[in-house]
Amino acid sequence: MINIGVIGLGMMGSTHLDVYANHPLANVVAVCDIKENILKGEDKAQGNIEGQAEGGFDFQAPGLKKYTDAMQLINDPKVQLVDICLPTPDHVTFGTAALEAGKHLLMEKPLGRNAQETQALIDAASKAKGMSMCAMCMRFWPGWDWLKQQVENQTYGKVLAATFRRVTSHPARDFYMEGDSCGGAILDLHIHDTDFIKHLFGMPKAVYSAGYPHPTTRTDHVVTHYQYDDIPLVVAEGGWTMTDGYGFTMQYTVNFENATAVFDLAQPQPLKVIQKGQEPQVILLATGMGYEYELDYLLQCLDAGKQPDRVTFADAADAVKIVNAEAQSIASGQIVSLA
Repeated sequence: MINIGVIGLGMMGSTHLDVYANHPLANVVAVCDIKENILKGEDKAQGNIEGQAEGGFDFQAPGLKKYTDAMQLINDPKVQLVDICLPTPDHVTFGTAALEAGKHLLMEKPLGRNAQETQALIDAASKAKGMSMCAMCMRFWPGWDWLKQQVENQTYGKVLAATFRRVTSHPARDFYMEGDSCGGAILDLHIHDTDFIKHLFGMPKAVYSAGYPHPTTRTDHVVTHYQYDDIPLVVAEGGWTMTDGYGFTMQYTVNFENATAVFDLAQPQPLKVIQKGQEPQVILLATGMGYEYELDYLLQCLDAGKQPDRVTFADAADAVKIVNAEAQSIASGQIVSLA
């Protein structure tokens, strides 16, 4: 069993607690939030998509410690793994403190807002006794992990084009209104697509992006062309500018030399493969969401004493670097090199 303390009980913290409540290796011994009504279980955050933040965690569990001060949780001797789901500007302060206290660390994305913040966490992790991982859930999402395997194995030949799209309405909560804090949708939401593209194809040589701010002061809707020498077309669209009631769209279309793979979360069977002269093949996927498999992977690694390497702090820092290049491209109207 891994003794866990979760700091920040908004949408993602609540989602993590739901997963831990049903995992045989997880033992949540402490939670922390500045809102006491949340600590009492009287209120909870709302998720963007079905399955998030369902409220399956028991805040009245015997022995559960409740803190309003993050440092008190970090210094609790019972806590082995600190799971930080705080606003991005707090990541360096409390992530570094957790690592210096000898704890394992799970940091929600984005790792930081810029290279200075991400490097500070990489440096702290390199000196720490505890192990660390950044929560990039799309690498674990059923159907997206399948795509990674097909690209690696060239099951259907080389990739000719890949298009990703994840758009929704604005969360309309305080942190998400502050562009300097959340970074806009480009850093808070779209970073998942950027990270997954880098996970599939490696670091792009350049990006060319277009986008606009609404409702924050940062980019809230973006379309990016990621440039590679060996793949003609890689594009991702992300944002939270859709009208309230739009819902959440999560899709990809990947055109291989010998097949086309199509994913649409809204469909009863989200993933199918079309090959010439054949009926579309439905790919049966594991049930659940990426968060479950992400946290299971981390807990299995910690239980085995193995540093998680499926997504590292360096990977998470690369995603921030690419997103910041996208923002630079939007501002300048130019292609931005990542050489």
